[in-house]
Amino acid sequence: MTITQQELESRLWDAANALRGPVDPADFKTYVFPMLFWKWISDTWVYEHDMALDEYGDDLDDEIEADYHRFEMLEGTLWSETTTKVKNLGAEIASTFQRIEKANPRSLAGVFGDVAWGNKERIPESALLDLIKAFNKIKLDPTTVSHDLLGAGYEYLLKNFADESGKKAGEFFTPREVVNLLVGILEPQPAESVYDPACGSGGMLVATINQLRDANLDHRTLRLYGQEINLTTSSIARMNLFLHEIEDFEIKRGDTLRAPAFKDARGALRTFDSVIANPPFSLANWGADRWATDPRARYGVPPAKNGDFAFIQHMIASMTPDSGRVGVVMPHGTLVRMGTESSIRQKLVEADLLEAVIGLPPNLFYSTDIPTCILIFRANKSAFRAGKVLFIDGSARFEKAVNRNSMTAADVDALVDTYRSGTKSADVDRINVRLVPIDEIASRDFDLRLGHYITVAAEESADLGSTLTAYADSRIRRIAAEADMFRRLQAAGIDLSAIEVSDD
Repeated sequence: MTITQQELESRLWDAANALRGPVDPADFKTYVFPMLFWKWISDTWVYEHDMALDEYGDDLDDEIEADYHRFEMLEGTLWSETTTKVKNLGAEIASTFQRIEKANPRSLAGVFGDVAWGNKERIPESALLDLIKAFNKIKLDPTTVSHDLLGAGYEYLLKNFADESGKKAGEFFTPREVVNLLVGILEPQPAESVYDPACGSGGMLVATINQLRDANLDHRTLRLYGQEINLTTSSIARMNLFLHEIEDFEIKRGDTLRAPAFKDARGALRTFDSVIANPPFSLANWGADRWATDPRARYGVPPAKNGDFAFIQHMIASMTPDSGRVGVVMPHGTLVRMGTESSIRQKLVEADLLEAVIGLPPNLFYSTDIPTCILIFRANKSAFRAGKVLFIDGSARFEKAVNRNSMTAADVDALVDTYRSGTKSADVDRINVRLVPIDEIASRDFDLRLGHYITVAAEESADLGSTLTAYADSRIRRIAAEADMFRRLQAAGIDLSAIEVSDD
């Protein structure tokens, strides 16, 4: 008997709420997702076993049955076998997870994360029992819950956990309207590769699959790759992809800027058709000391206190030289900051890699309320866009909300259509767009502030950190210029005693 999406979501949220009280809502995902995944593979294994038994009866043996199963479940690792244990339940669950991972080393190694299930102070046994009781009310085999339904349920939980977590949600969840906008712009095609170097819970990779499915294209040939520094989050991403019936993927855990995980046989970075990400903004201590000789720093080494252009250059270095394109979410500070970042920005524009700057609506993200934008880079621009940069202001396309604004599907479609056409349509309101020659950008010292080139609906402003950085850079340049001036004046024999310049 199948259940509806509303019924599934209600039961999944009931399971999460079983932890409310002893467990911080920000930690719900840490416990709920491994239990959900285990329940799914366990119920599915039982369903597959019953199918094999129906077909072969007494002739069924282990070799025949193995062909029916996607994952191997050793004796004693099924949900019904472990959750009925009466002593040290948390420790029993931890042991079961280890056995499942060991039995499926190629697909499930590390998938359950490193939760201390036996730590009764972190998750009391009473809360664990309540969680199990709630999941016992949900049957997750294919006859009850389809992959599409289960994937949608997983996304529902991710969204709800993000709402519960507040600013912490930025570590694992990008609002789906932003994800759909990026994927819609990059347009991954069948047989292409897609890479997210800061993949979080895997939402952008899942969205690429969904876009091809919705367009009735062959999504099975799409190859997905992601890297995520947080162990729990990388595990959530892998479970997310499995539950969406996606098999051709690799999610690796690690620090993308210090130790990129995807390399070819020669040790060089692997390249991908689409590179897409919402990396952490203005990351400090990102590993600048290792980039002096890093080939990714082709356009310069970003400042140690801000890793925005490190992620940008990593992504550009990771796109294929023919069909590659990059879509990345960034704070407005990347458009205007001076110093080394200004030099990097100039070189990227002069190399004709930057295709578009798209201003986003305010207050879309969980982790920040500073102004944000999307930057699109392309290895080979069309002839019409070569030597130009497309500026789009979408800051007015949103629905106002109390805690966090949102974009409708119509808002996302309008921005995607505007990007593709490169012009303002009479049918689209609240969007301004202009294709700007690089010469004009050069005349403004490669400042990419949208307001220099088009009318913007929302006032642009850099975040406080960017403003202070820009001030410090300007002050250093002024002091250096003044010192040089005084040296020249003194060399010319001019009396400097009457000249007073403050160093404040």
